[in-house]
Order: sequence, then structure tokens, then C-alpha cells
Amino acid sequence: MSSQTLPTTKSFLLTPEQELIIQSGGNIRINAVAGSGKTTTIIEYARSRPPGSRILYLAFNKSVKLEAITKFKKQGLDHVKIETAHSLAYRHVVIGSRYKIKTTGYQIHEVVDILGLQNNGEPHGEFIFANHINKFVAYFCNSDKDKIKDLDYRETILDSKVKKFVSSAYNYIETHARRFLAMMESGEIEITHDFYLKKFQLKSPVLPYDFILFDEAQDASAAMLDVVMKQPAIKVIVGDTHQQIYGWRFAVNSLEQAAYETYHLTSSFRFSQTIADLAMSILRYKNHISPGPCVSIKGCGGNNQNEVKAIIARSNLGLLLKAIEYVTEDKKLKHIYFEGNINSYTYADEGASLYDVLNLYNGKRSMIRDKMISGMNSMNDLETYIEKTEDKQLGMMVEIVKEYGNEIPGILKILNRNMLKMQISIKRN
Repeated sequence: MSSQTLPTTKSFLLTPEQELIIQSGGNIRINAVAGSGKTTTIIEYARSRPPGSRILYLAFNKSVKLEAITKFKKQGLDHVKIETAHSLAYRHVVIGSRYKIKTTGYQIHEVVDILGLQNNGEPHGEFIFANHINKFVAYFCNSDKDKIKDLDYRETILDSKVKKFVSSAYNYIETHARRFLAMMESGEIEITHDFYLKKFQLKSPVLPYDFILFDEAQDASAAMLDVVMKQPAIKVIVGDTHQQIYGWRFAVNSLEQAAYETYHLTSSFRFSQTIADLAMSILRYKNHISPGPCVSIKGCGGNNQNEVKAIIARSNLGLLLKAIEYVTEDKKLKHIYFEGNINSYTYADEGASLYDVLNLYNGKRSMIRDKMISGMNSMNDLETYIEKTEDKQLGMMVEIVKEYGNEIPGILKILNRNMLKMQISIKRN
């Protein structure tokens, strides 16, 4: 069946909120609570557009994209193009160019080597400067600004002491951030994913679509939001204003920045009213810190009779720390399950390992693999670096090592055993 003759009948009932969205016209934004049928709503919105409509669905990441491709195809909506912001940018910027991709991003010691940084009288200053240069480059690439001089990197720094330090060396940091960008631009060094997304935004592309469905918009970069907002297409901005988790990656809350007519999806089929009431009470506390829109959540799901605890953290290390607390303090705990390979939870984003910090702690410098950590003479040096860079992941590693020391290898073995038992249990079920 072609997209021209797609059926509009459905084998399920839509909520009144969903019906209003599907029948809407013009640019809109949808504030959707967890489990409220957001994907179903987007699919039915796409189905109900005029025959021959060119529709782009922007997914948050590759896994969401692949899942969306399956769902839209199952519904016969083959005319909906599904992309991530980066896959769209890659097609427009990288394909056919001279650029090569640095898939893992640049580690601190690599920035030092590429730019030939010196400590300038600051103990291990080359690493400290490289950290700030790296973050300044990421800040610019995720922004909607045309030039790096249009940004003030100091605005991203929370700690007053760190801000004072950066201010004292700001010209140096900004100059080398500009150098680093120029080296990527010329192809002298590999480009990052952030860089080609920025290039895409600066090209001011006009996309050949009548409708753009922008999902998880609360975690969009300002660069991608700028691309979407400038399109002549009708735009549907979708997300949850209270679920932003990528602010640390310079994300902006697009739901708050898009001044469109607002629709809501407030009935969650994922949990009961008890959980909904708890969520609303937490949001009321949140308003004391950061005032936002009042949310009424209706829990339409059932109650889970099994006692299960789920831990959500901003970083893998945060989850690892909580897991270590459980296995060392809760002797009755039977199973711990990690999403993905547990070994990946022992690494920071920049590549340093928990074992690297432990080896520095024990003075076993020859066993340290990370070049930046191996450049430190002591734990005091590493803590000074953390104090002047706001590197929270390394700070958490130091906290774990100071608290558990040489017990860490044994604790990780216990976690691995628990993980294995849990996987066997899941397979048996």
C-alpha cells in the first residue's frame, strides 16, 4: 500500500490529548510525561498528514533511530524519513569531503600533544589548559553562535575558584580553542562529531520537508535547534521539559525556547497513580529551585508487585559508586544488573580508568595506562587538576579510591559475579 492511500483507522483508542495533537495545524510543541504514548502520537500525527507530505522524524540517537525505523515501517509509513541530527549532518558535511572522523573524541593528553601546550608555570598546567580548551571547543560546537568570540566560556563554570583561574588565562585558552577548531577545519586533524554538526548548522541548510518531528527536544543542542527552527517546514517539537539530562553537554531545553502552541500528554501507561503522585510531589520541590510549568500526571498503569530498586545517575561512575555501596553495605542484596558491559563503568569519558587512579594512589606509575594520569606525580597533583577543571568524573574516581582503596578489585569481582547470576536468571525466565 502506498503512502498515498494509507488507512486512517486505528486498532486502538487514542486519548483526547492525543486526538487534539493529531488534529492540530501549524507549529506546535508537545510536553509529554514518561510513558504517555509519545511515539504512538507522533506516528498517528504523521499518518494523518496530507497524502504526499514529506516528513522528517529527528531521533535523539542511533538506537532510537533504529527503533523508530522499525515502528514507522510496521505502520506502513515508508514516506517518513528518520534521521538523527548527526546522521543528517554527516550526510551533508562529511560524505564526499576530505574529513576523517575522530570517533572517540580527543583525550586530554592528545590535545596537549596536538597543540604543543606548556604548563606556563602552573603545575601540570598543560593538562589543565587542555581540559578547558577541549570543553570550550565542545561548547562552541554545540552552540548556535557563528564565531567563538561570541561566547564566554566562563559562563559554563560553576566553581568560583575555577572561574577565577580560567579568567586569568582566558586569552590563552580561547586562542588555542580557536587553533584547535582551525586544525579540524583544514583537515590537519580528525574532526569530532560535534564539529561536523556545527559545520552543518553554519551552512544554514534548507531541508526538503513539509513537516519536521523533533523528538527528545529537551536535550537538543542549540546548534541543532537553530537548524530546525530556521526550516520553512511545519515543526512539531516533542519532549519532556522536566527530563533534561544533557545540560552538562550544553543542551538547551527546546520546549522552553520554541514559542509555539503547547499541547500536553499527561496520561502515563507506564506506572500507577501512586507513582504519578510521587512524581508530582518531586516536581513541586523542583519548583523551589527552578520554577517551571505545573504538571498534572495521571497514572494509568498497573502496580508492580515485585520489589525492585532502579538507580539512575548522570554518569556510569555514579552508578558504579552506588553499586559499590550496595555490595559493601547491604549483605542481603541478591542481584545487581547493569545495562551494558560492567567494565565500561570503570572508565571516565576522557579515557582514564578507575585502575589508573588506584595505581597512582599506590605509587605504581608504570602500570598507569592513561597518559594524563601518568603525568601526575601524586594524588595531590590529580586533585589539584580536578579542582581547576571541575572534572567531576575524575573527582568521583578519587572519591572511590580514597574510600575503598585496594578493596576495589575484590568489590568489582563481586559485582561481576552478581551480574553473571542476573544474566543467567534473565535467560532462564
